[in-house]
Amino acid sequence: MTAAEALRAAIARLREARIPDPARDARLLLAHALGLGVDRLTLHLHDAMPETAQTRLESALTARLTRQPVSQITGARAFWGRSFSVTPAVLDPRPETETLIAEALRHPFSRVLDLGTGSGAILLTLLAERPLARGLGVDLSPDALAVAARNADRLGVTDRTRLEVSDWFGAVQGQFDLIVSNPPYIAAGEMALLSPEVRLHEPHLALTPGGDGLGAYRRIAAGAPGFAMPGARLMLEIGPTQAASVGDMLTRVGFSDIATLVDFDGRDRVVTAMWRG
Repeated sequence: MTAAEALRAAIARLREARIPDPARDARLLLAHALGLGVDRLTLHLHDAMPETAQTRLESALTARLTRQPVSQITGARAFWGRSFSVTPAVLDPRPETETLIAEALRHPFSRVLDLGTGSGAILLTLLAERPLARGLGVDLSPDALAVAARNADRLGVTDRTRLEVSDWFGAVQGQFDLIVSNPPYIAAGEMALLSPEVRLHEPHLALTPGGDGLGAYRRIAAGAPGFAMPGARLMLEIGPTQAASVGDMLTRVGFSDIATLVDFDGRDRVVTAMWRG
């Protein structure tokens, strides 16, 4: 069997199972099975598939047919041009979150706090882009922090990164000129509407705080003033219907310059604010 034949068969199986974007997933899984970057797959489509690669592909396809995310199967996900380690302990880094990265990089910063850091995608990307900056990432999950530590090493920013188990601000010390977070924001009643990839395979702790989905923002708004330098910026990823509620919370505790940024689909995605002290 050639790689091209394996690819056609994989696409057919995924399509029959109604997996979204079967051609894309089949290419990613085949490249993973062959130990190739997906950008090099086309060069090897006429090669014979080694038996070990066939076994790896079959295992990967079986996992995907259970709706396990491709990133968990391959163990990696691209974000802001870099590869991040991904496991079931962390959220899959989303392209929408790059909206927050782009906005953060428009301004100077030297000390970053990332609340609920997960894989570290936000914090570590910012540190990789700003070689003089240092940062603290906190998360309630030790397993998530272990993934973030691997990613810090992978990106070469371990010496400028501190990772701590913390329930939001509980273990945080010091002040920061940039505070960022992609907190759990899905309302309890919306969980059943999520795709199987998210609902069945990603950590619920990172998806929903329960209730109306705004609980994490209430805690961040209440705690952030105590850790923000004068002139600090706060940037929060939100669900597309939450901008007004989150903006009101931040205004009530003294943040100013509240703004909402949209993602590439035109949906409200990030609320930004400034702490003037």
